[in-house]
Amino acid sequence: MKEEEFRSTSHQVAPGNAPAMNVKLLSTHGDVRTYMVIFSKGDEALSGLLDFALTYDVKSAHFAGIGSAFSLELGWFDFDRLKYQVIPVGIAEVTSFTGNITWMDTKPIVHAHATASFRDGTVKGGHVLALNVGPTFEVVVTVEPTALYKKTDPEFQAGMII
Repeated sequence: MKEEEFRSTSHQVAPGNAPAMNVKLLSTHGDVRTYMVIFSKGDEALSGLLDFALTYDVKSAHFAGIGSAFSLELGWFDFDRLKYQVIPVGIAEVTSFTGNITWMDTKPIVHAHATASFRDGTVKGGHVLALNVGPTFEVVVTVEPTALYKKTDPEFQAGMII
């Protein structure tokens, strides 16, 4: 039996790992901008969203997406260890991908959750730790004008919006 793996709540993917990512502005309403962020095979979605936040000066946003993953790792927050228990998913259809972009210290933070289905229709879900895109992955990102910041909650060692 494989030993359980845990990751720190401060674990973040590095930017720069979504070289084929494409961004299209869908609409603007006042200071609110909505984009379609399109990922291609091999892009790391969280990394791409970090790059998006840096390139488009995103101080707060929310997003929703769907697509496929050649490799997906989810996490379940273990309140006793104050870490994410890693749920290896592997190849799957990402049936729901939702989250937000805020800032902590001097960098953007992507907080995402997902559900993913398998060939037999079963589903796993949780906090997204890594998502390497299959053939395609599309995310609609709404950028808001009000900046949101996070700090580390001392009780849970996890980021919380302040």
